[in-house]
Amino acid sequence: MLVEAKRAAPLDQKSLFETEQEFIAPGVQTIALLSELAIDHGRGSTLVDVNGRAYLDLNAGVSVASLGHAHPRYVRALTEQLEAVSVGSFTSRPRAELVKLIADLAPGDLTRTQFFSGGAEAVEAAIRLARSYTKRTDIIGFTGGFHGKTAGVLPISEIDWKTSVGPLPTGQHVAVYPDVTTFDGTAEECAHASLKSLRAVIEEECRGRPAAIIIEPIQGTAGNIVPPDGFLAAVRQMAAEYGALLIADEMITGFGRTGKMFGCDHDGVVPDIMTVGKGMGGGFPVSAVISTDEIMSAKPFSLPSASSSSYGGNPLAAAAALTTIRTIVEENLAAHAASIGKLLRDGLNAIAQRHGTIANIRGRGLLVGFDLVTDANSEQLLAKSDCVQFFKDCLARGLIMMCYTPRVRIHPPLILRADEAQHALTVIDEVLAQTSGC
Repeated sequence: MLVEAKRAAPLDQKSLFETEQEFIAPGVQTIALLSELAIDHGRGSTLVDVNGRAYLDLNAGVSVASLGHAHPRYVRALTEQLEAVSVGSFTSRPRAELVKLIADLAPGDLTRTQFFSGGAEAVEAAIRLARSYTKRTDIIGFTGGFHGKTAGVLPISEIDWKTSVGPLPTGQHVAVYPDVTTFDGTAEECAHASLKSLRAVIEEECRGRPAAIIIEPIQGTAGNIVPPDGFLAAVRQMAAEYGALLIADEMITGFGRTGKMFGCDHDGVVPDIMTVGKGMGGGFPVSAVISTDEIMSAKPFSLPSASSSSYGGNPLAAAAALTTIRTIVEENLAAHAASIGKLLRDGLNAIAQRHGTIANIRGRGLLVGFDLVTDANSEQLLAKSDCVQFFKDCLARGLIMMCYTPRVRIHPPLILRADEAQHALTVIDEVLAQTSGC
């Protein structure tokens, strides 16, 4: 299905990668370092390297490219906006239309939006907003959570090196997330244990006075971990019990990724504050905080320039997000994600029956995960070196996927076709059958 793209003068991909490595700072994404890819262009769910080789992209810039690559509608909208005006915080037609569209789509009374550039920036803003409204200080996150790498969110992000970069902000705590794939018991018991942990943190570490509880409806970086049904609703109830706000971090789960418009929709939960980004801009760096009239009016957050960002909501970012979200709605891509996601999960379950070296198939919509294991009986996670080999073998067959650790993450463009999903399953099946150690 994937064909070689024609080029008049092929470039040396390895040389280009190595030239960049001489000058780019270390610490870039693992997937870029392991693949050594130098990308020339993309179309739909396919990326093409500078040597003309095509790859099916199940990464989408880590859940970013909702519309795939070079979607004609997206390219046209950004081109037109570039030719008009691209910077500034004045009112623009795309921003005015965007905030109205978000208000129409967001659950409950979440009708006020403030824009930022990146995920951590928006999450930090959400924390400032919660503290402004409640006049409290403490924030509770969950084990396995990821909310960014800036100092203001490192305490509630599970990053192994965070204690090596100096003192971290105080007043942030972590409860146990209900990861049913590692819990020795039923999903109901797992949820109960997590809620017990959350209550203990609130009462013993926050002294019963938290400003907010922040949670990912599905934990992305941890491995696309889906909590038990009803868990988010129970957290919503506990937040209200203790007078805390609930922040739903929907950076990954927002705007159709999970088969519904927002991840919290699966539990019928309306958070007090929602953070969004990644897929909402289709590749343009834009994020946002969404809340109610009452909460957003809290001071000092609502003071002039107190919550603004130089780049947040500029005309070009607004045009990108407006076009992306409109396309998701008008092309019913949330329902499409639900359908193709089920196809992927069903296919992975069939592969697990044949090989026994993948387990814990999970996910919602086009946010899918599974574990690479040594055998079906023990479900012992595969060694990191074997996972890297699995990644490279998939890449050699033209498949880009975050599978270089035992907890595999799949989050392709929302436009992924059924035949492309089936091709990905075929590659995974072939690699598992042929790779030593799998």
